[in-house]
Amino acid sequence: MLLQELDHYLRSNLAIDEMQTVDKSLNGIQVGRRKQDIRRVACAVDACAETFDRAAEWGADVLVVHHGLYWGRVLPLTGEHYERIRKLIDADIALYAVHLPLDMHAEFGNNAEMARALHLKETKPFGKYHGYDIGFAGRLDPAVRREELVASLFADLGNPLAVLPFGPEMVGSVGIISGGAVFEVEQAIEQGLDLYITGDASHTVYHRCMEAGINVVFGGHYATEVWGPRALGQRITKDLGLETSFIDVPTGL
Repeated sequence: MLLQELDHYLRSNLAIDEMQTVDKSLNGIQVGRRKQDIRRVACAVDACAETFDRAAEWGADVLVVHHGLYWGRVLPLTGEHYERIRKLIDADIALYAVHLPLDMHAEFGNNAEMARALHLKETKPFGKYHGYDIGFAGRLDPAVRREELVASLFADLGNPLAVLPFGPEMVGSVGIISGGAVFEVEQAIEQGLDLYITGDASHTVYHRCMEAGINVVFGGHYATEVWGPRALGQRITKDLGLETSFIDVPTGL
């Protein structure tokens, strides 16, 4: 398969073109030759030197990441940025980024995968960002004890950054937006949800959440965004027959 064919597949299955006006990430091919032959696809959360080195060790032809290198501004090819790009070129590895479209995807996105792991029922799009629902919300029937919910979701990811236990101990409704969606807790409060899950933590919302009586799990940016890249790799193998591997480079944040 050629890189341009993989690009067509990803654009056909993810809202890459639709989200280009609201996503700061340069989604799509960031480094590579469009007619490059692709047999092995590595997936990861972050584009960084360690991920590039491990992709090269595995023999990847392309690295698909959630967080790419380009975020709405031109970067001169100097310093650390030059060294990162050189690693890719020397190893002949293409770089492909998928940011918000992978957060919001209803089948293999970060939020859909977490909702599935929690066995949420009656899931629906949740969490408006520039008019688009990025996350998902649903209910638990029967309700689940707050501590059990957190332990099950993060069993293989380490402890979450923080848990604000300000809502009911028995959780019957959950809203999820991966990554940096601290202030979207307001939407969870407005909808009367028992618990809200996001990645980044912030002191700013502490008292608001306490006074509103909502549980909040700050799971960590990385830990809430491994779900989509892992699932996307599995989907690529299923649909295209390409060999895939998830490269885990946790930050603890």
